[in-house]
Amino acid sequence: MISAMRKLLPVLCALLLAATYAEDEPKLSPLPEPISNNAVALARNGKDLQIFSFMGIGPKKTWNDVTNKAFRLDLKTGKWSEVRAVPGVAGRLAASAVAFHDQVFIFGGYVVDAQGGENTLSDLNVYVPAQDRYYRGADIPMPVDDSVIGVYRERYIYLIGGWSKTDSVKNVQVYDTDKDKWMQATPLPGTPVFGHAGGIVGDTIVYIDGAHKNDAGASPKYVPTDECWMGKIDKKDLTRIEWKKLPAHPGNARYRIAAGSSEKENRIYFSGGTDNPYNYDGVGYNAQPAEPSPVTFAFNVHKEQWETGAENAPEPTMDHRGLLVIPRGLLMIGGMERGQQVTPKVTVVKPPAGK
Repeated sequence: MISAMRKLLPVLCALLLAATYAEDEPKLSPLPEPISNNAVALARNGKDLQIFSFMGIGPKKTWNDVTNKAFRLDLKTGKWSEVRAVPGVAGRLAASAVAFHDQVFIFGGYVVDAQGGENTLSDLNVYVPAQDRYYRGADIPMPVDDSVIGVYRERYIYLIGGWSKTDSVKNVQVYDTDKDKWMQATPLPGTPVFGHAGGIVGDTIVYIDGAHKNDAGASPKYVPTDECWMGKIDKKDLTRIEWKKLPAHPGNARYRIAAGSSEKENRIYFSGGTDNPYNYDGVGYNAQPAEPSPVTFAFNVHKEQWETGAENAPEPTMDHRGLLVIPRGLLMIGGMERGQQVTPKVTVVKPPAGK
């Protein structure tokens, strides 16, 4: 009996310690207002982590409900505060953001006019949190929205595919943050897509799914793809990428999945999204309402294999521009819930356990 208790004691202590840490972590407040299709980023302020949300669309899901507002979440308090709005006369949708070196880089996106017209922008806005100000970086050579973003060597930012003006493109555009200069890398090997998901871990790029124009002008206008690709960045020439096709991921082909990378875990995580590509109002190009997927999964970069996590999330979401990996889990900010309802919720999803 005593021997059994001795074996059990370390387990009980670990559970008690975990519970204590959980109690110490503040509850994360919802966004100050419902927002979907917002660009999100995770930044470090010394030892502290800060979350940022830029632009997006509000609950009316109309052209005049697109915002340029920006918000910051302090993970120590769990509270949001509004920061300076992103420059520009109008808000944007489908922008991409990433943070490092005390700055947040916000790329592209598109604006919507009163007639429903959409225009992709080449803007690069850089936010400096310590000064609550923006400055303009060099314009994106090929303007894109609904692109995949990733960071390489804490200096270079890759914009992988996306929509540009009239169609999806295969461009892989590389921004040198030190020189404020753009380069073009080896283009995408598969079907050009928008609304795909992925990231970079080490020298490995992974992107999956998205939507593309239907063949021969058939209806619906855009359809999903289940293509999954992995690219290896050449260590001697960062513009050279060796691509290869990956097996299908868990679940259906999807659009606007939340995705985020973890160098520490050597994984790229995916959650939510929908199998019915849609416009900004959440209604599919097939005229059917899009609904979110409850599946979370990961790609293990070291083992080059898929790992499945939760398959029945109680409150799934879609219409995301990123997923943020923090110590307590996978963070999803805003988005659309079932019924295409724009939400202010901040959701923490448990990552796949791996093997």
